[in-house]
Amino acid sequence: MTDYDLIIRGGTVHDGLGSVARVADLAVKDGLIAAIGAVTGSAREEIDARGLLVTPGFVDVHTHYDGQATWENRLVPSSGHGVTSVVMGNCGVGFAPCKPHQHEILVKVMEGVEDVPEVVMTEGLPWNWETFPDYLDALQARQFDIDVAAQLPHSALRVFVMGERAAAQEPPTADDLAQMRALTTQAIRAGALGVTTSRNMMHRTKAGELAPSLYSDEDELGALADGLKDAGRGVFQIIPAPMGDADFEFALMRRLAERSGRPLSYSLIQMPAGDENAWRKSLAALSDAADDGLEIRAQVAPRPVGMFYGLDLSFHPFAYHPSFLAIKHLPLADKVARLRDPAFRAHLLSEQPQDTNPVNLKTVKSFQFSYAWGTQADYEPQLAKRIDKLAKAAGQSVEAYAYDLLLANDGKAIFYLPGANYRDGNLSAVREMLGHDQAVVGLADGGAHYGMICDASFPTYFLARWSRDADASQRIALPQAIAALTSKPAALAGLDDRGQLAVGRKADINVIDFDRLNVHVPTVVHDLPAGGRRMQQLADGYVATIVSGQVTYRHGEHTGALPGRLVRGTASVAA
Repeated sequence: MTDYDLIIRGGTVHDGLGSVARVADLAVKDGLIAAIGAVTGSAREEIDARGLLVTPGFVDVHTHYDGQATWENRLVPSSGHGVTSVVMGNCGVGFAPCKPHQHEILVKVMEGVEDVPEVVMTEGLPWNWETFPDYLDALQARQFDIDVAAQLPHSALRVFVMGERAAAQEPPTADDLAQMRALTTQAIRAGALGVTTSRNMMHRTKAGELAPSLYSDEDELGALADGLKDAGRGVFQIIPAPMGDADFEFALMRRLAERSGRPLSYSLIQMPAGDENAWRKSLAALSDAADDGLEIRAQVAPRPVGMFYGLDLSFHPFAYHPSFLAIKHLPLADKVARLRDPAFRAHLLSEQPQDTNPVNLKTVKSFQFSYAWGTQADYEPQLAKRIDKLAKAAGQSVEAYAYDLLLANDGKAIFYLPGANYRDGNLSAVREMLGHDQAVVGLADGGAHYGMICDASFPTYFLARWSRDADASQRIALPQAIAALTSKPAALAGLDDRGQLAVGRKADINVIDFDRLNVHVPTVVHDLPAGGRRMQQLADGYVATIVSGQVTYRHGEHTGALPGRLVRGTASVAA
């Protein structure tokens, strides 16, 4: 009879709290960490971790697996990047609560805001819930490769309470507000980790209609805060207006935090236009709030917040040209064949994009500011290699130059647009934001933006870029970098039983070959319901990922183990 289920031998153990690492063994029994040090017992399985890092599993507090978790057991890409716990339902969008006749409204919102194809949701969502507690019950019956936790999304709540009036952006009545408050409390008490909303005017349906929550005034946001207060727990997550006045937006968030008495987290990025000091103003206000004892955290991306273009993706410069729309439904190879026809090329280049959604038109036009990727992921491209610069040097129009680029690699070429966080062509603003005491690594958006964004690789990128490859003056010490991916986000979400390696804690663990950490160029796969398309981004360097004591991934390959479960409410420390 063995003493333990698993022993990890001789690794460099980081506790996740920022302490100095030590070489030690780590033993696991019954899903918990049983011993750290010189372990002399035996186990059913051992992992030789000499020369490797042993860290807590990563906690990602900003994902959108709300749909994927109902039709799939593996929460990829996140689970391939050392993530062992995800929090979904961010940005005010999701699928619960929802009455049967409201399904279409929420599908259209998620299709537009989070780029999940309508057919994928129509085919994949089981809709075996109505209230938010029902939704949690449906998730609890499922098994995953990692743990999942849910938040109550404001747009879904607004539609549930107000029906068509919500989609029409009508103001709520006093009774509506009372219901929202009560339902927020109900969701938190049932196990939601918080409530979420968005003030980002780019959050629209595919047709261009604003998401239901976007015009909500402070009284309505206050009703959500009151619901948290009544429940006595939970986090308020919000996307402030990205191009709004930074001082106004932070003052609003501060009032909500004061009103609820609960932690608040918000998205913070350096915008590519507008007030160049907005993010610094926000950081200064964040410091003031911390000095006053308020629990407010900024979710910060560790690299440019960008998107991809390609013929097999959601956007490219001709995605809304009439001639392309006529062949959009064809398989990629057939599309490429048509696009290579000189007559078709000439006709398409004579057209202009047409769509009812101004965000879509702006997005396709922004292709000129993107960069072609080859076999290496380049998140810090040189300005001289930007498409518009190359087109000018070649003496061609951007449209003609882009047309030919899109056909490279049999139409599989992809192009990266570093939008926010790259205003000055470098990541100095990112480094400053990451260094703030109240900042948390976030905004990875796993489970959403299937055809335009693939940021679930944030943890891998963050460790490699900022703790290994950065110049000495910019480098984040490895113990602090690991804490930024583990104990800090776990504490923000209230998941106190994970995010650190200590006896009695949940055995969520990564064994990492630090020198080999690397993110691949994303590829397109068609493995969603109804054959839907998404981007997958693999990583090197993960020797093993362990969830609740079970090895779920070895060298990036899934073992078949599905120990992940729904996490209801804030988890307390194991005895």
